[in-house]
Amino acid sequence: MKRNISGGGVIINGEGKILVVNQNSDSWSLPKGRLNPGETPLQAARREIYEETGLKDLQLVREFPPYERFTIALGGKGEDTSTRKTIYFFLFRTQQEQLQSHDPDNPEARWVDRSEVAALLTHPKDAAFFRGIMAELSVI
Repeated sequence: MKRNISGGGVIINGEGKILVVNQNSDSWSLPKGRLNPGETPLQAARREIYEETGLKDLQLVREFPPYERFTIALGGKGEDTSTRKTIYFFLFRTQQEQLQSHDPDNPEARWVDRSEVAALLTHPKDAAFFRGIMAELSVI
């Protein structure tokens, strides 16, 4: 089984909305991606967020404990059990509103009301992670 490490972000804008991205036109997730050689999870998170959304003005609030899951299968249905990933998410605030993907594999990014995020996320473990941090986000 292959293993990889990803860094990503839970990004809150000035209206309290959360950023989600469309991956491969078949699934929704929080912005994230694999670490490049020599990158830390935080460096990868900032790079991936920029590539997938165009956001650069990110204020780090905190790091969440990492979790593991299998990758999403092609077509957005089910899991690809050949690759297990460890995901490090960081909480960021931003005042930037304009979104512009620079990654053709992630064609759309959008701001979503907090109450709608978990239902939109394709992978059940991503949705469970988000539900688990909702109480903490309410004070941000």
